[in-house]
Amino acid sequence: MPFLGQDWRSPGQNWVKTDDGWKKRTADDKNNNVSVGSFCKDNKPECFNKENLLLSLSYEMSAKKRKKDLMNNNSKVPYFHREKWIYVHKGSTKERHGYCTLGEAFNRLDFSSAIKDTRRFNYVVRLLELIAKSQLPSLSGVAQKNYMNILERVVQKVLDDQQNVRPIKELLQTLYVSLCGLVQDMGKSVLVGNINIWVHRMDNILQWQQQLDNIQINRPAAMGMSLTDLPASLQLNIMQRLTDGRDLVSLGQVCPELGALTEDRLLWKKLCQYHFTDRQIRKRLMVSEKGHLEWKKMYFKLSRCYAHREQYSDTLHLCTHCHILFWKDTNHPCTANNPESCTTSLSPQDFISLFNF
Repeated sequence: MPFLGQDWRSPGQNWVKTDDGWKKRTADDKNNNVSVGSFCKDNKPECFNKENLLLSLSYEMSAKKRKKDLMNNNSKVPYFHREKWIYVHKGSTKERHGYCTLGEAFNRLDFSSAIKDTRRFNYVVRLLELIAKSQLPSLSGVAQKNYMNILERVVQKVLDDQQNVRPIKELLQTLYVSLCGLVQDMGKSVLVGNINIWVHRMDNILQWQQQLDNIQINRPAAMGMSLTDLPASLQLNIMQRLTDGRDLVSLGQVCPELGALTEDRLLWKKLCQYHFTDRQIRKRLMVSEKGHLEWKKMYFKLSRCYAHREQYSDTLHLCTHCHILFWKDTNHPCTANNPESCTTSLSPQDFISLFNF
C-alpha cells in the first residue's frame, strides 16, 4: 500500500493523498509548504490544472536528472588511484578476500600519468585497443568511465604533440565499431550506464576522429641539417630503425630521393625477418620476373596474415614471488631488497590474460 515519507525510488519526493489518489510531491513543494490540496483550496477555479502541475513537476525532475547525468559524463575528475603497484590475487584467503579484476587493475594503476611518458605511451595505446575489442563489457562502470577519460587525454596529447596520429585513429575506429555492436545489445547487461551516455560518448569519438583528420602538421623551423642532407648510407641506417612498413611508405612520399631509398630490397627483407618467422616467410614467398624475392609485397601480405612483433620501451612487470604488478622502473619492494627476484615482463595481451580466470 502507499506510504507516507520519502520514496526510496525517487530521492527528494514524498507521496501525498489527493482526490484522485496518491501523487508525488517534490522536495521544492515541501520546502515551500505548497501541496496539491492547499493549491485547490486557495484556487478553486484552477483546481482542474493540478494534473498539469504534477506533470510539469515530473518533467522538471527529469530535466534535472538528464542535466546531472550529462555533468557526470563530462566530469574530468579521475576516479582512480595512482598507485605504483598493486597486488594481484586470484582467490580468497584468510588474509585477503575477493579477486583482483581487470577493471580494478585498470582503476588503480597509474595509466593517466603513463600516457605522458613516451616509453609507455604505445604500451597503453595497445592496451586500450585490446580492451576496446573484447574486454570493455567486463569493466565496471567506474572503469568504463576511466577508460573514456584516459582516451580523451590520449587524443589531446596527440593533438598537442602532432605525433602518433595513425595508431590513435585506428584505436578510435576499433572502439567505435565495438560500441556500435554493444549499444544495440543494451538491456542485456553489456554496458553499464544509460544508453544516452554511451551515445554521447560515441559522438565524442566521432568528433575526435574529425579533429585528427583535420590536424595540420606544422613544419619545424629550419635548424641545421635535415634528413635529405645526410649521406644515403646514413639515411638507410635511419630507415632501418623504423618497424612499420607504412612509415617507410609515408617517408618515401616526401621526395623522390627518399622514395628511391625506401624501395631498397634489403630494407624490406630485414623488416620481414624482424616481424615474422622463417616458417611464415616460406609460406608466403613471392618471386619477381627476374627471379628476385619481392620483399616489400611479401611484407604487406604477411601483415594481413600474421601479427606483428610487439616491442615496448617500458612494460608492466609481474613479480612471481609476491604477485605484485608494477612498472619496470618502479622501485618495487622485492626488487629493492632483492634485485635478482623473479619478475616477468607482460605484453598488453599478457596483461589482459592475467585477469581471465
